[in-house]
Amino acid sequence: MTDDRMQGDKLLCEVFKSSRKDEMYLYVDKRDGLAEVPPALLERFGKPISVMTLILTPQRSLGRAKVGDVMAAIREQGFYLQLPPAKEEYLLDLYRTPTEARY
Repeated sequence: MTDDRMQGDKLLCEVFKSSRKDEMYLYVDKRDGLAEVPPALLERFGKPISVMTLILTPQRSLGRAKVGDVMAAIREQGFYLQLPPAKEEYLLDLYRTPTEARY
């Protein structure tokens, strides 16, 4: 990714969500689409579902990722993969603890 459109402080980005894993997203350059994403990753990701297009700038904030990291990854490797957040340990403990039936 070395053409001049990737050198500025703005990046037109398309975000896809995974059809297989909740809260997993792929950020790519809108003009390239999924062409730079490795086939093995796409296979594990499932069918990409487009959820939004946005302009990334250093001033923009994202919910769970640093915009600078996202832009750098897209420029260097053609995509940024956002994984689901880690489950809180106490929630896992609640899941493992048997609940008693109350009548």
